[in-house]
Amino acid sequence: MHVTGHTRRPASIRDVATAAGVSYQTVSRVINGHPSVKPDTRDRVLAAIDELGFRRNATALALASGRSRAVTVLTANTTHYGYASILRGVEEAARAASYAVGIGVLESADEAAVAGQVQRAADTGGGLIVIAYDPAGVRALGAVPAGLPVVGVVETPASPPGGDLPWVWTDDREAAHEATRHLLSLGHETVHYVAIPSSTRRTSARTAGWRQALRDAGVSEPRPVQGGWGPEDGHAAGLELARDPAVTAILCGNDDLALGVLRALHECGRAVPGEVSVAGFDDAPHSAYLTPSLTTVRLDFTGLGRAAFALLHGVLEKAAQIAPRPVSAPELVVRESSGPPPATV
Repeated sequence: MHVTGHTRRPASIRDVATAAGVSYQTVSRVINGHPSVKPDTRDRVLAAIDELGFRRNATALALASGRSRAVTVLTANTTHYGYASILRGVEEAARAASYAVGIGVLESADEAAVAGQVQRAADTGGGLIVIAYDPAGVRALGAVPAGLPVVGVVETPASPPGGDLPWVWTDDREAAHEATRHLLSLGHETVHYVAIPSSTRRTSARTAGWRQALRDAGVSEPRPVQGGWGPEDGHAAGLELARDPAVTAILCGNDDLALGVLRALHECGRAVPGEVSVAGFDDAPHSAYLTPSLTTVRLDFTGLGRAAFALLHGVLEKAAQIAPRPVSAPELVVRESSGPPPATV
């Protein structure tokens, strides 16, 4: 016996709008990566898109427009928190706009290797997003052929860039300034700093913000301890700082460095925050669950990835002009690892 069933019709943009409780114009803005949509509204729309299985036909759209609906992200790292969160934001925004996302890993900062990877990415068509937080990324951003749509996710510029540079960034300088000011407000005479590497200059934006806060307060400026990116680098720096009894406050260039510093202080018998206060940077997921939980500065890397795609999408669709801009303000998250220095406890 032949049984005839009913095939469920594909979800429409109006179905998504009804499920999310918004207008279909708002759904369209989310799909097209428009930056004006509020984060909670965007999340509701993306959830409705996933729940209903709504998909625009990317192949048909590409054929109709004559453009490849794909972007490639070039990055030297896919695992560190900031990099991974940027990739997530790019993918979320691209998926909603029916764009495919490819990832090109820059395995070396060697000029020839970077040029080859950039060319392979360019050959796929579409546009490029380059995460330029390291020498390989900076070199890749400079090697993109003229005329190819590209957006750079960059370290905070030393000065406002010109209006034709397709860049987005977080305000790392202000974030470091705020974290340092918080530690000084607790009564510490100064704040020591474990620095992450700078991608473009000798002094990173985070180092500059830390130093400016010390100068604003009129206190001494200790020599920064040059670290890397991971807990092992923080551990080595922490062992060095723990030997100095005058060290009562340490700001770390990221939360992974802070993790290593906390371990080193524990091994050396320096109580946190009783003897030494520690603050990190980025608010990685593990930061709230350390013992003690880590005071840190929250940066919206996922939103940064969405903004990078939105800027590139506007260029690809010829719907927006390039406008370099910072994305979201940093937020200080005070937890257990910071407190007054020993003399005032």
